[in-house]
Amino acid sequence: MWLLPRSNNLMATESFTILVPATSANIGPGFDVVGLSLSLQLTLSVKYPLSPPPEYLAPVITFSGEGADEVPLDAYKNLTTRVALYVLRCHGIPIFPSHLAIHVENEIPFGRGLGSSGAAVIAGVLLGNELGHLNLPKERLLDFALMVERHPDNVTAALIGGFVGSYLKELDGQASEAASVPLSEVLPEYPPDAGEDWGLNPPVPPLGIGHYVRFGWSENIKAVAIIPRFELSTAKAREVLPTQYSRKDVVFNLQRLAVLTTALGQTPPDPDLIYEAMKDRIHQQYRKTLIPGLPEVTSSITPATHPGLLGICLSGAGPTILALATHGFEAIAEDARSIFKKFGIEIDWKVLEIATGCAVHR
Repeated sequence: MWLLPRSNNLMATESFTILVPATSANIGPGFDVVGLSLSLQLTLSVKYPLSPPPEYLAPVITFSGEGADEVPLDAYKNLTTRVALYVLRCHGIPIFPSHLAIHVENEIPFGRGLGSSGAAVIAGVLLGNELGHLNLPKERLLDFALMVERHPDNVTAALIGGFVGSYLKELDGQASEAASVPLSEVLPEYPPDAGEDWGLNPPVPPLGIGHYVRFGWSENIKAVAIIPRFELSTAKAREVLPTQYSRKDVVFNLQRLAVLTTALGQTPPDPDLIYEAMKDRIHQQYRKTLIPGLPEVTSSITPATHPGLLGICLSGAGPTILALATHGFEAIAEDARSIFKKFGIEIDWKVLEIATGCAVHR
């Protein structure tokens, strides 16, 4: 049985805090390509004794904030701790430290297109890295995250922070096979009678699955998150997308993405340039059936009607709408509220800063 090194001080404890931001993916034309970190946080407060009592005690998880009544508190069912255990076991560490206590405070709404699952995955990767004293570089942490979350935009933005572009590398045959194992093998469902030896040999990620670049961001720009009060699963939002696109629609998005990645870093930002560059033909129009009011909000709220607005788009898979603006935040949000209300949908809204990415504090 693996245990952390013992200390002569029987009362000594190891403690640290993990902070992971919310994220918004796509940002208009950047479907599965770009992500933006936002100032809502998932916070893990972790502690365990360096010299635990002889009898092993499984982790205890407590949870508060968004989703507190939905999250499994069993360490072998909770997404964050399952990811942490995956990282540990890939490094020959079969179990969590004894008497591990984790408190989670969550500000990120579930199922709203604000990267709640991506944040949970990054939190798990960081938790495994800290518990195992692995000192993995960010590039390797991303490899582990991408074994669980196969789309790089949200997890990369949560890990790196700011406005980030990413892609999955074309790997050679053996590495490609290793990176494509089913999620059920990476994060197996633990049966009730699972013993300590169950699931000890998970698939280790190959090196360099994903690559990324951090774009510039004008400090004048904030994000207004317009959050409808209903959940929309990413899987359901992907089901409505076509399997093929016209050359015209693909070029439309490529043109705008090429402009957007530079335009959002310019000071002062140009609303006419950005508003057009945040338009999309790859995913938003197909998801309007799942989000009543989406076309009306994104077409009615413009820089001409709302001074300060730069651009508006669906956040990730939705249903949250993200408006980028320099001022006039309340008018943007309240007019969106009025439009959604016509469709029988209530909303919440928040003005968010662009976050610097995840952090660990000891």
